[in-house]
Amino acid sequence: MIMGNDTHSKLVGYILWIFGFLGAHRFYYGKPITGTIWFFTAGLLFVGWIIDLFLIPSMDREAGRKYQEGRLDYTVAWILLTFLGMFGIHRFYLGKWFTGLIWLLTGGLFLLGYLYDYWTLNGQVDEKNRALY
Repeated sequence: MIMGNDTHSKLVGYILWIFGFLGAHRFYYGKPITGTIWFFTAGLLFVGWIIDLFLIPSMDREAGRKYQEGRLDYTVAWILLTFLGMFGIHRFYLGKWFTGLIWLLTGGLFLLGYLYDYWTLNGQVDEKNRALY
């Protein structure tokens, strides 16, 4: 059995699952396509949302195998994006000062950049962690 890193928190996954009919937990675990589908369909009319309650442990393991553990913490980056994303605080955390300033001055690049970061944040953190590894 191949063990992965512990890059994401199951506790945070379950907390986000509470809002999972909006796809939050799926974005967190690196599933932006289904996260977007959940967002627009209320978690596939709540059926997929309820099923996900039991799928979170496997999504957590999959994220641990897919993403590189490192100096930057995925959960911190996701909390910063979720609550302060339009101000670019998560980008400052990632060391992306230039785009952080752009996000700060434009409200997350008029919220389109904020959405882009929901799709790509795990990859951004992974890229930084691999470069620092």
